[in-house]
Amino acid sequence: MLSPGVGAALAAAVLFGCYLYLYKRHFDVLPATVYTAVNEVAGFVWYLPIAALTWPADTAVLPAATTPADLALLGAVGVTVAAANIVSIRALKLGDASYVAPLNKLVPVFVLPIELLLLTTAIGAVQVGGVVLAVTAIYVANYETASALEPLRRAVTYRPAQLALGGALLFALGDVGTRAVLSTTPIPTQTTALFSFVAVAGVAVPFAVTRVEWPRLREVLPGLVALSSVFAVGVHLATTSFDLAPASIASPLINTQVIIVVLLGSLLLDEGHLSRRLAAAVLAVAGVALVATG
Repeated sequence: MLSPGVGAALAAAVLFGCYLYLYKRHFDVLPATVYTAVNEVAGFVWYLPIAALTWPADTAVLPAATTPADLALLGAVGVTVAAANIVSIRALKLGDASYVAPLNKLVPVFVLPIELLLLTTAIGAVQVGGVVLAVTAIYVANYETASALEPLRRAVTYRPAQLALGGALLFALGDVGTRAVLSTTPIPTQTTALFSFVAVAGVAVPFAVTRVEWPRLREVLPGLVALSSVFAVGVHLATTSFDLAPASIASPLINTQVIIVVLLGSLLLDEGHLSRRLAAAVLAVAGVALVATG
């Protein structure tokens, strides 16, 4: 029988994988900023009852011990996560879901050097092996010719690849910042999650207003709002899994979402390249697993 933490992580992986597939199938006609703004506003509304039902007893939204420095850190994390979301959605809009997802989910691989530089975290041989697998995943995802160097060139020059990897780096910065908020400040987890929705929407809305096409948005809005509920529940399940299971178990399981995206994208969106992109996804998940375990 699965433990609650493992079950929550696997459920989050399935939801996130389906969420990315449904975005690519139905909503990538929208500008990335417009989609992000609506998704985050709707996600905030969906997340409110979840937060209310799980809020710790006798805990304020912002405890009295919260300092201006704590709020500044929370704000910086919010802006970083906002940029990560917009860049990642733009990558999915421009490239195949089965190509972008494995690259965009290499977040723990970027977390490792950030922690090494900023927090002087020790790095072991297992983690080095995870990074090597992740780099191999990038190579395999971009392999299309017999030239040995062409996949590396494509990874740094192909726009969807640039954005996918850039989004992963920004998410990594956001993850390190979020860990700092939760470990060094009195701000509750639910407040941090709710502020993330607000921050992403706050950054996206000014850009979205100038790019929105109202007739098109009104046409897809009901479906988009419904999809944002999947996103909100996925966020809750992912957070729950980290609370109930070690990060070394939860993180790799959640990141198996890329395999779901590759299968759905290649088979149902006719993106092709199933074997190569599935191999890249498996290598990415294995690399993430080794980094998290190490």
